[in-house]
Parts: sequence; structure tokens; C-alpha cells
Amino acid sequence: MPPDGGGRPAAGRRHGTGPAMTEVWLGHGAWASAAAMQPWVDGLRARGLAAGAVALPRGRAERGIAPFAAQTPDVPGVVVGGHSLGARVATLLVAAEARSPERRHQWAGVVALSYPLHPPRRPDPGLARAAHWPALAVPVLLLAGDADPYARLDLLRLAATRLPRGELVVYPGLGHDLSPVREAVLDRIAEFVRSTDAGAGSVEPGARPASAARIPG
Repeated sequence: MPPDGGGRPAAGRRHGTGPAMTEVWLGHGAWASAAAMQPWVDGLRARGLAAGAVALPRGRAERGIAPFAAQTPDVPGVVVGGHSLGARVATLLVAAEARSPERRHQWAGVVALSYPLHPPRRPDPGLARAAHWPALAVPVLLLAGDADPYARLDLLRLAATRLPRGELVVYPGLGHDLSPVREAVLDRIAEFVRSTDAGAGSVEPGARPASAARIPG
């Protein structure tokens, strides 16, 4: 039985625009389920993008790589990502397939909501959880609160410099939960997805993202 928001994602229409070209697949946090990503999935669909959620197993992030891959379609133009654990699994998946001679997917990008750079309030100056980031050749969008206990901001800024094509967007006054600014975050994700090569044809004329504090990687 597919997870909530799973299966082939629906492509919405907004202000008369045509079907979206890029599919967005999101994984959930460590203590949540695919249903937790439904508001994000619905928000992306309302913005004219095809979106779905994947179900991940509990435990180490590496355990989620194969399930995430199995639930995403083998078609060009897929953006993967998620919240917390889901974001980490997505980056591990893209990095692993980039190194594999039997690459299956053609990823268009990664969207990382509240990436867990280290355990809560236990910063890791060695940035072990970002060691694979240099292998992420696709565009990567990092979205974070400046008070996230899972990602001290100075370390996240430093880690972002390891991304070949990364951007960090910071939302002041927020921790690990970005739902208080969900609409602004969704606008930024939609702008990012449409800026990828696969999604270039689905830009809504005149669309403007909500403002946020953007910190270059």
C-alpha cells in the first residue's frame, strides 16, 4: 500500500499554467511518517508541481537509501529531498548513485528542509554528516532555521561551501520546524524546482518567492 502522498504524484495547475515537468519526492523526519509531509506535498501541488512523499524506515539514515530509491520513478527531472532525516537520506542517495557505475536515476536537484548536520546541541566541527556533499553535482537547496539545534548556523554555512551548486536560505527565529513559514518555504522550493533544467518550462509568469534571509554557501 503506497504511503500518504505516494504513488504517481499529481500535477496541479495554477493560474492557468500547464502540467509541471519536474517531480518532487520528499522523505519525512526520523520520528514521523510519510503523512507528515502531506502539507508540503499539497502545497507544492497547489503551486503547479507534481509531488509525492516516500516512507522511510526507522534507524540509521543509510537504511533509507534503498527504500527512497525504490519509491521514486526512474524518469528524468526528479527532485528529491525532505525534512531532517528525509533530507539526509536524499543527499546520501544522490551521492551514492553519482559514484555508482550503474546509476539508475537522473536527478534534477535536492531540497533539504532542516538538514540534521549533527545530533541536537552536539555540534560536530568535523562535519561528518556533510562528508558526501562534494559528490552532489546537482543543485541543492538548504532551508534552515537560524536556531535549529540540529544544525548550528556557522557550521551549516561552512558545510554549504562543500556543495558544488548549493544555496542556503535561513529563516530567522526558527528551530528544526519550518512549518510556521511553510508558505514562504514552499514558494522558495517552487522557485528552485522551476529553475532546474527539467523544470524550466513550468515557470509561472510573474511568480515571486516570499522573502527570506539568504546566506550564500
